[in-house]
Amino acid sequence: MNITVESQPSGVVVVTMARPERRNALSLEMMRELIAAFRDASAQKTTRAFVLRGEGPAFSAGHDLREMQCADAAGHAEIFDVCVELMETIQTIPQPVVAEVATVATAAGCQLVATCDLAIAAAEARFATPGVRIGLFCTTPMVALTRAVGRKRAMEMLLTGDFIDAPTAERWGLVNHVVPAGRLHDEALALAGRIAAASGETVALGKAAYYRQIDLPQADAYAYAKGVMARNAGMQDAAEGIAAFVEKRPPEWHT
Repeated sequence: MNITVESQPSGVVVVTMARPERRNALSLEMMRELIAAFRDASAQKTTRAFVLRGEGPAFSAGHDLREMQCADAAGHAEIFDVCVELMETIQTIPQPVVAEVATVATAAGCQLVATCDLAIAAAEARFATPGVRIGLFCTTPMVALTRAVGRKRAMEMLLTGDFIDAPTAERWGLVNHVVPAGRLHDEALALAGRIAAASGETVALGKAAYYRQIDLPQADAYAYAKGVMARNAGMQDAAEGIAAFVEKRPPEWHT
């Protein structure tokens, strides 16, 4: 196994990439393990949120270049097909995923951070899409990166391959918060725990709606969002949440 999975009492599931000797390179085997772990844990009613982290000197150094070196054209296509499947899995499961980045995230590892719903980084963390320097432009990482940091900033990272530090990543929108390394795991668990305390049904509906509307023209986004919100208002947890607010008591979620 290239990963470990640990369920917390809070409903947070911690997924750790545990291939430190290869800097958590995203081999086909590891990506398939991650896909299976997210899907399996997501299907459990007790799962409310995820934290994704990397063991050792890198969060993830991206694709396994030794594996790519040995692959033919069909093998290369398979690697990128599975990579896209992993990224889409993270964004389509109902529970939010928080990336916990202690060190370095490069290429597809940076893509993984940009794909997660939220991200927290240690002050020492660094990020890059350096594929251009080895003749392999970070085209699939570009998709997530551009959506996270915007066009000009993404293009600078993609064309130069230069690292950005954690404060820059926070300023550009690649990560939500930068914290001291010694507090990183606790802060990631705390953020995921605050998400886990909400109605699971409401969070799932909101996450799906967010990705559905984000690239729509504004009028279309509003047309879609008002229908979702009207449906949400009729749900049991919305009725409970409103009643709890009015009655000044903690809500008791159905989901």
